[in-house]
Amino acid sequence: MKTTVRFSVIAALLLLTAAGAAAQTSNGNDVFNPIAKYIAQGNAEALSAWFADNLEISVISKGDNSSRNQAKQVVKRFFDSYTPRSFQIDHTAGRINMKYALGTLNAGGEKFHVTIFVSRKDGPYRIQQLKIDRIQ
Repeated sequence: MKTTVRFSVIAALLLLTAAGAAAQTSNGNDVFNPIAKYIAQGNAEALSAWFADNLEISVISKGDNSSRNQAKQVVKRFFDSYTPRSFQIDHTAGRINMKYALGTLNAGGEKFHVTIFVSRKDGPYRIQQLKIDRIQ
């Protein structure tokens, strides 16, 4: 009887943990998965679908507020000059409607720090800030 009760309690805890993980995923904790994939692929077109209408973009210390189309061109030029080989998210944090990720991009034989800040108001998460800097 004790074994059955323990098993039932453990099974219930595992189900609650799995449900909590599923809820976190549906709440946007996996928002960086497709973004990271498009950065690793050097796919400026697909990445720009995640851009807010206006965002702050900084590539190798040259930054400005840009429209989605302007930012897409900046990222495309960067990917054309520095072909991505790999991208890894090193850290994520945030709150319900705001999240950020720090990653390392290996591109064109160099390494870069990448900072991505996303937020959402009434719709899906959108990139509000994208920063790419050389690792010195």
